[in-house]
Amino acid sequence: MTHWPDIPFQRWQGTGASIHMWTQIAGKLRLALAPWLNHSWHATFYVNARGLTSGLIPGSACGHEVQFDFIDHRLEVMSTQGERTGFKLEPMSVADFHRRFMLAIEPHCGAVDMHGAPNEVPDATPFREQVEPGDYDPAAAHDYFRALTCIAPVFEKFRTGFLGKSSPVHLFWGSLDLAVTRFSGRTAPRHPGGFPALPDEVTREAYSHEVSSAGFWAGGGGVDEPAFYAYAYPSPPSYRDAEIAPSAAYWHDELGEFVLPYEAVRTAEDPEAALLEFLQTTYQAAADLAAWDRAALDCPIGVPRAPRPVD
Repeated sequence: MTHWPDIPFQRWQGTGASIHMWTQIAGKLRLALAPWLNHSWHATFYVNARGLTSGLIPGSACGHEVQFDFIDHRLEVMSTQGERTGFKLEPMSVADFHRRFMLAIEPHCGAVDMHGAPNEVPDATPFREQVEPGDYDPAAAHDYFRALTCIAPVFEKFRTGFLGKSSPVHLFWGSLDLAVTRFSGRTAPRHPGGFPALPDEVTREAYSHEVSSAGFWAGGGGVDEPAFYAYAYPSPPSYRDAEIAPSAAYWHDELGEFVLPYEAVRTAEDPEAALLEFLQTTYQAAADLAAWDRAALDCPIGVPRAPRPVD
């Protein structure tokens, strides 16, 4: 069984704050160059064998990829023409990372008109002005990466049990959360917006259709421990009172979401089964209470080398 690492928030907090801003900076390159994809899916990162990757970003002459390597602790920019630039991940200010990143992408992309301030944070100080010293603990970053490599395959497995529209398993740099989302296929009420430093038009496009969403973040934003979450939009009546599992999961009033501490999963006899139980029961609650057509949308969880039977 895969070992799920301990990732205490107290050790991760400073490093996590740096990685949050750094991924925002790097993510804005893809946001600037890639055509808009529904629900902002064109701007995310993905877990790979070394850390986080932007995937292939289109360019005028060639494609590019940005990678956060949490094994060798480097930021790397690679092109389809074989060019490679980058720098060491180490303690530095956000402003210094921004400067180094812009220098790293210049040989590949030239001058890129990128948005210069963070999103989804209360104090959206421009990156160039965030000159305070920043933290980076390689061990904390590596353990976070190891946790993502445990979690992402479970999210991918859960994703196989749905025939309707489903998001990739991807990391949103706005709140630094790994997420997977299912859609009922029906439009949703107009979202009120109101997220800090995020245009309402982006939020409304993201929540244009009914969703049941789940994810993971390593702490902060109201829960100062690594945790899984699940929510529905719109939230059906009595959703908060639904019976979900495992027993360590609970409803968080301030967030309006179900929360399951990562520690409860990590220390479970079968962490994968515990996380799948949370994903499945919170989805069932959202779908049943909102009268999704589950007979048309659900299917058995996939297994290797076995095509889904079709009558």
